[in-house]
Amino acid sequence: MRKIEQVQVRVTGQGDSKQRALAIALNQVQKQMLKNTNNVMLRIEPLDVSVVSATEKITTERFLFIFLPRKKAFYDITLDVSVNVTFLDLNDIKFISK
Repeated sequence: MRKIEQVQVRVTGQGDSKQRALAIALNQVQKQMLKNTNNVMLRIEPLDVSVVSATEKITTERFLFIFLPRKKAFYDITLDVSVNVTFLDLNDIKFISK
C-alpha cells in the first residue's frame, strides 16, 4: 500500500534577493508533486539540488529620470531537485460497497 519513488522535479523562483528567489523555488517542489499525481503524499524528502541556471539583473532607477539614482537587483533561479516521495496508492485500497 505504501510506496516509495524517486522523482526529479524542475522548479523556478524569482525575487528581489537571492534567499527569496531560492525559497520561492523550493516552495514550488510540493506544488509540482501534487500537480503530477493524484495519490496521497505522506512524505516529500529532498535528496539533491542542482542549479540549472541562476541570473542576476541589476537596473538603475532614478527619480524624475535624473535625481537620486539607485540600483535594484532581481534574481531568477532554476533548480533540478531530486526527491524521495512516500505515498499511498489509492488503487491498492479496496473499498467495499454496501
